[in-house]
Amino acid sequence: MSEKILEMKNIIKDFPGVRALDKVNFTLEKGEILALVGENGAGKSTLMKVLSGVWPYPSYEGDIYLRDQLVRFANTREAEEAGIGIIHQELNLLPDLSVAENIYLDRQPLGKFGGIKWRELYQQAEKVLARLNMDINPRMQLGDLTVGKQQMVEIAKALSLNTKILVFDEPTSALTESEIKELFIVINELRASGVSIIYISHKMEEIEEIADSVVVLRDGATIGDKIKISEVTLDEIIARMVGRDINDLFPKQEFKRGAKTLEVKNITVPDPFNPDKNLVDDVSFTAYKGEILGISGLMGAGRTELVNAIFGVYGKKRTGEIFLNGNQLAINSPADAIESGIALVTEDRKELGLLLDKNLIMNMTLPSLKKFSSSFTIDKNAEKETSENYVKQLNIKTPSLDVFVEKLSGGNQQKVVIGKWLITNSDVLILDEPTRGIDVGAKVEVYRLMNQLVEEGVTVIMISSELPEIMGMSDRIIVMSEGEKTAELTRQEADQETIMKYATGNKGVE
Repeated sequence: MSEKILEMKNIIKDFPGVRALDKVNFTLEKGEILALVGENGAGKSTLMKVLSGVWPYPSYEGDIYLRDQLVRFANTREAEEAGIGIIHQELNLLPDLSVAENIYLDRQPLGKFGGIKWRELYQQAEKVLARLNMDINPRMQLGDLTVGKQQMVEIAKALSLNTKILVFDEPTSALTESEIKELFIVINELRASGVSIIYISHKMEEIEEIADSVVVLRDGATIGDKIKISEVTLDEIIARMVGRDINDLFPKQEFKRGAKTLEVKNITVPDPFNPDKNLVDDVSFTAYKGEILGISGLMGAGRTELVNAIFGVYGKKRTGEIFLNGNQLAINSPADAIESGIALVTEDRKELGLLLDKNLIMNMTLPSLKKFSSSFTIDKNAEKETSENYVKQLNIKTPSLDVFVEKLSGGNQQKVVIGKWLITNSDVLILDEPTRGIDVGAKVEVYRLMNQLVEEGVTVIMISSELPEIMGMSDRIIVMSEGEKTAELTRQEADQETIMKYATGNKGVE
């Protein structure tokens, strides 16, 4: 018989003018992996902040029971002492300290005169790392480790606190495929040792693979009861999340191919660190009106480098020719690309796509300021009116245009990035991982927007690491491996096995 370790009962959390949590209920068993899912803004993070003492009692209503005992944490330390740990999406570690110091920060073994017992510290760290089967030297500086290994250190830190309930908040967002496999092995071992896990993720395939059960949050409320993963389909989970049936996650419309829009010939970008290698090696392709062209490949295949080359990021270091609507372009900078009618939604929207500490208006109109300026002044009214129109068109959820973009959810941030390029009226829109880090409902909105743009005559090129997405939305698919184009497939020819064959270096017929 399973042992109930946690129960959250009728949890209510209000902020000024907003009810973030509305009578949320769920239970967690010993050694269970419970997936907590919902769109951005559904209340997942707020609920975990209540559980972990970030929002102390009585700033919320409702009850939390650990092994049937009522607990009311006054702070995060009390939650940690009760055995609750959180692995945040943004790791909470100090890169300049050693691995051991990070694990036992503020808890180092001290000698009689207050000095740190270094040998004992390293031995303790070795023991907790060994529990994770991790071959990490506790003396190493944390910043020298990969993100995946740093995450293991964060888990080791939680285990050193005798954690019984471990929350993972979007743990794979910055990990490679091999690091994700390592993480899943560790999570399964933790489950086998009796640790209970709450797993938050937008990646439905991960939830299907790793979780035992799932609880869905929507608009701050639990939707239905906890369900065993084996008894529910992903479509049913998604329907609970977004409040409507999604028979087809990829609402791909069929369009008639039109005129050739973009043609690139023999694009090559040398590797600045290796003279014998190219980041992009002699790649040619065409893109047409009335289609979505997908670009697929494994990490490091050169996909992002290819579209950056087209967008002028590498300047004159890039060789090859670029034609738009039959006219050869001289693109030596992103400004040249924008002026020519080519737009790029970058892979990392926070670092490269947005000014997080600026409002929506500035973010949406920045690439198009020439449209709103005359005689050294900017027409603020026109800027505001245009921004308002695109906020409505893209269904961007924001209390006002003056809100800083960092305050928006990931899906709404992505729509702001897309909106700023729509204002430029570009002929070609390149989307690099357009749905990374956004929830299922926001993904569907992005897909529908892509269809709408194609219908309006925009040529859309999409890079995606998610094979179902690349197959579901693309009319043609270019596959890359180690900087080279290895295949070009029609929608009918493409399946996961075929794409992976070419993504791992096999070459198809040109």
